[in-house]
Amino acid sequence: MKKVLLFPVLMLFSCGLAALYGAVHNQISYTVGPVYFHELKFIQFRIDPEFHNRIGAAWVGVQASWWMGLVIGLPIYLPALFIRGTAPFVRGFMRVSLLVVIITLLVGMAALIYAELSFSQTRYPDGPWVQRVSDPLAFAKAGHMHNYSYLGGMIGLLVGVFLAIWFARQSRKQN
Repeated sequence: MKKVLLFPVLMLFSCGLAALYGAVHNQISYTVGPVYFHELKFIQFRIDPEFHNRIGAAWVGVQASWWMGLVIGLPIYLPALFIRGTAPFVRGFMRVSLLVVIITLLVGMAALIYAELSFSQTRYPDGPWVQRVSDPLAFAKAGHMHNYSYLGGMIGLLVGVFLAIWFARQSRKQN
């Protein structure tokens, strides 16, 4: 019963972790391509012009990602319920959630490194926004990182679910 009562707390944890990830992620991508924020994200998220800076970028990240805590937290929570004991269950959930965020960040960083090494003023992915902005190269690099972070989240989620199942099986073997 304690595990069920912990559901809202753990979902708040995973939403907070996702929001923190979004804020940090956007600090990195703002460094690479502020144009991505000034000419798209600040407008899209209706950020007050006074905050068209790193604070605004962090706030965009929080708004864009907090809800992913639910998308990732729930599929991890369900198999984690089968971990024996309340404390191991909570530790397992938190460890797996953190791993998902780390995988997401690593995939996004790998995409950014790829973009930094392979994109140039004459060679970058074209898209509906890229040709309409003042710095297409920087926009493409930041956008590439953002797009691949979604892939990282899906990979992280799959790894996280399997790890939660593995933790549950290991806890059953020990008792």
